[in-house]
Amino acid sequence: MGRWRPPAEKSTALITRAGHDRLKAELDELWRVKRPEVVKALAAAAAEGDRSENAEYTFRKKQLGEIDRRVRYLSKRVPALRVVDTVPSDPEAVFFGARVEIENVASGETQRYRIVGPDETDAKTGAISIDSPLARAMLKKRVDDEFEAMLPGGATRFVIVEVAYDDGAD
Repeated sequence: MGRWRPPAEKSTALITRAGHDRLKAELDELWRVKRPEVVKALAAAAAEGDRSENAEYTFRKKQLGEIDRRVRYLSKRVPALRVVDTVPSDPEAVFFGARVEIENVASGETQRYRIVGPDETDAKTGAISIDSPLARAMLKKRVDDEFEAMLPGGATRFVIVEVAYDDGAD
């Protein structure tokens, strides 16, 4: 019997066109290329005999489980996503898909972010989830608007410096 966990929060089912294409490509790659390779390697490892002490067999079983888990997730998630590839009717305000430059009021540091769906966040590129506290706090704000976001370090005040959209391209 497993440990009980509360259900995960529902994440927003929005995604950019580029993010959707990446997830579909990942699903296709896993299903058509990686899974058959692992199944073939698993069969070869199983043919070697005693499975209880066969490290290759154990590794391939775990690898196949991880691939199958990801395929199940993507097979359910991809059709449920709604692709947003249009600029909002008010391009001066912060909405999904916006590239936003903000300035920390206290330190004067500026940071650039892109508001994307939870399935395509990437800290290295500044892509933050629309479900994040920072993105939620800046939604519907305009240039020169001040807002406060509850971050792990506590409440922090920011001001919007720039808002831009890519006309659907990533």
